[in-house]
Amino acid sequence: MSTITITFPNNTSLEVEKGLTLYEISQKYPKQDTQIIGAEINNEVVSMDTVIGKNTSVNFIDMNNINGYRINKAGLCFILEVALKEAFNKKFEVVYNHSIGNGLHMTIEGKEIFTLNDAKKLKKEMNLIIKSDERIYNLNVEKKEAINYYNKVNSSEKSSNIHNITNNIVTAYKLRNYINYFYSEMPYSTGSVSKYDLVFLGENKLVLLFPSPNTKYALPEYIHYKNVIKCFEDSKKWINSLGIPYLADLNKKVSQCKIEDIVKIAETNFNNQIDELVRDFIKRKARFLMFAGPSSSGKTTTTKKVALQLRSRGFDTLVLTIDDFFKERVDNPKDEFGNYDFECLEALDLKLLNDTLNSLLTGKEVQLPTFNFNTGSKEYNNPPIKIDEKTIILMEGLHCLNDAMVPGVDNSLKYKVYLSPFIPLNIDKHNYISTIDLRLLRRIVRDNRTRARDVGKTINEWNSVRSGEKKYIFPYINNIDYILNTSLIYEIGVLKVFVEPLLYSVQPESSAYNEARRLINSLKVFFPIPSDYVTEDSVLREFIGKSSFNSV
Repeated sequence: MSTITITFPNNTSLEVEKGLTLYEISQKYPKQDTQIIGAEINNEVVSMDTVIGKNTSVNFIDMNNINGYRINKAGLCFILEVALKEAFNKKFEVVYNHSIGNGLHMTIEGKEIFTLNDAKKLKKEMNLIIKSDERIYNLNVEKKEAINYYNKVNSSEKSSNIHNITNNIVTAYKLRNYINYFYSEMPYSTGSVSKYDLVFLGENKLVLLFPSPNTKYALPEYIHYKNVIKCFEDSKKWINSLGIPYLADLNKKVSQCKIEDIVKIAETNFNNQIDELVRDFIKRKARFLMFAGPSSSGKTTTTKKVALQLRSRGFDTLVLTIDDFFKERVDNPKDEFGNYDFECLEALDLKLLNDTLNSLLTGKEVQLPTFNFNTGSKEYNNPPIKIDEKTIILMEGLHCLNDAMVPGVDNSLKYKVYLSPFIPLNIDKHNYISTIDLRLLRRIVRDNRTRARDVGKTINEWNSVRSGEKKYIFPYINNIDYILNTSLIYEIGVLKVFVEPLLYSVQPESSAYNEARRLINSLKVFFPIPSDYVTEDSVLREFIGKSSFNSV
């Protein structure tokens, strides 16, 4: 019997028989502290069913790897769906809505109320499926057969999605007698998934909790972001009123040449949010509008749109960019690795910021700095300014929700806004559109357009960018005055036109290759939408270019 050599990233190797699957090889791999859930070959995630017939380098991954995390999440979602049908005789259907904190928010649909006892029964059934370590089969199904199957089980949105892609063969997964597809590889068997928990929220709502790369294998604590959930629910009601609950419905608008109207409606809806925010702010009689949100949320455009709304109501406005108050580079604190930490609160010259604000509020004339990121120093080239009691100060930055940034300003004078693109559109009942992916697509397009930045570099730095958000924004979300959804229902169709060629440029040898391919695959079901319909004052223009606010 001929043998081959499997090489691993730690420079160890294993002699195995030729023709084994990756799963069989993983059983011969030295036991680790954590459970192997998937594998990567040449920077790409592959099925554990893959047969290896030659010398190969393999990276076995656990759920602490971002790709392993996605496999684990998909496996838990499939197990939950099957357990729900088995435990309740198909009386209920699960709809996965969106991520929330370290969990996944879902709705249990059915003619009856889903109770706390039902949630316990569901968890018991899930535990049985996991304990029995049942096989999850990878199926390659002909396109027409898949369409017929989903029509038969009343999942028309899924059959439409399959109809809209060019693939002749569709990958699906089978657990017991249930078949479904997910935009991720699946675990080899149910026993491969990590620990989990279910949080019952009432009103047929649950949250599925599971470890992430940030929790280091530990089950995270559930934090209830009520404002975020309500924002998603309000947005969902709005798109349902348009008759566009799923992506297939949006694609239909594109194919019927009705998408221009949807673009206009979406932009009007966003402007209505701005108007509502401004009205509430004026009612509160505050002086400071504090904007914070994760990367690529559209903070710059939103801040300027709000400023215009205030000016139209007779107020003067002053927009302060917190980044201009960075400490001199030589004084910037460093992290545990000796690198400059530009995201911590201490990276800001807080004394200068607060002295400047106090001077402005007492009617003194001040000269605002502009931080030169090339030299690492503040420059004072702006003309001196004064403000009066009619002037509203708008501040935009990472730490704007943290009272410690401007401790000298009374809280009654602050109005805090958290903004993020919470896109409520689902691909189908079991596959939602990730807010994180949407922001990454925005960032890839903007970074390449404004800085000619390498796509692989943007992708590889994304998790590092997100770590600052989790540390300096998310802890303060429940202490805000307004939450603003900056997503536009149509925008991924527009972004697809710009981002697809960039993603295809990532080569197989790049460590960003698998992520680029994953994003390409996720975009296949979206019909392209021309950017001609996008208004110049749209928040989307901040990323695709030609924004009228560049000159404001």
